[in-house]
Amino acid sequence: MFESIIATLGGVIAPLSLPVICGAVLTRWKKFETKQLLTVVLYVLSPGIIFHTLTTAIISMDDVRNTVLFMLLNMGLLWALAKGFAGALRLQAAETAGLTLIATLTNAVNYGLPLVLLAFGQLGLDKASVFVVLQMILVNTVGVYFAARSSFSGINALKSVFSLPAIYAAALAFVFRMTDTHLPVGFAKGLTMIAQAYSPMVLLILGAQMASVQAGEIKVTAQRSFWAGMGIRMLISPFIALAVTFILGIDGILRSVLIVEASMPVAVNAVILAERFDAAPKTVSKCILWSTLTSFAALPLLISLLK
Repeated sequence: MFESIIATLGGVIAPLSLPVICGAVLTRWKKFETKQLLTVVLYVLSPGIIFHTLTTAIISMDDVRNTVLFMLLNMGLLWALAKGFAGALRLQAAETAGLTLIATLTNAVNYGLPLVLLAFGQLGLDKASVFVVLQMILVNTVGVYFAARSSFSGINALKSVFSLPAIYAAALAFVFRMTDTHLPVGFAKGLTMIAQAYSPMVLLILGAQMASVQAGEIKVTAQRSFWAGMGIRMLISPFIALAVTFILGIDGILRSVLIVEASMPVAVNAVILAERFDAAPKTVSKCILWSTLTSFAALPLLISLLK
């Protein structure tokens, strides 16, 4: 167990921490503002990486079917749980929207992929790529809807989903795969560059958001949503994921990969959406910070149990 924790820290956490540290240092030293970078992520990098991944990944139809069913059922249960907590705690609309983002969106790309590769090898990484693609689509569709509900009506929140290019990138990628169409080599290389810029950019934003979180920034009433979010994301979500795999009859390495990816800390994208739509971004940022720190010990333990 000790060797597994050390391997995870040295092989995964250390390299991923560099852009996070840079973002935190810039925020403290130069008062780094992330608003323009958020626009770049939402309108350039997110659609770029979605299109690139969907058109290049080797995807098994069985894996796609099982992963889609898992993600929809898992997200639905987490959303219902978050709404239940929000009602019981009498949270306001913004805090409720933030809690649903915390509960449903995991850091499956920047943190999850290298962790899965370390734990389960290339086969695990192939299985995880299906989850990651679907997660990115859900973040830019359902996630946007959850966040926008804090300030918009249901119809306007739905409209905001279609105002972002990510959903159109996914649809275009699907057409490319069905028709066996490929981009010219020059454009494909440019798209690869955009996709590669996604992870460091969102990690830089994560570091900036972490550095901006201070004890006095979050109101006392928001502490309830913070602890509810931490409880759902780090304690309850692994058990829900395990139950869903049993319900759907998913086993083998796909089962282990799905449970790990569904148990990751809060997604970096959650704070991007929270800030964009004013869905309690400070609470979401604090949950990202502490769920990530907690995961350093929790995830190696979970992986060892699954193995």
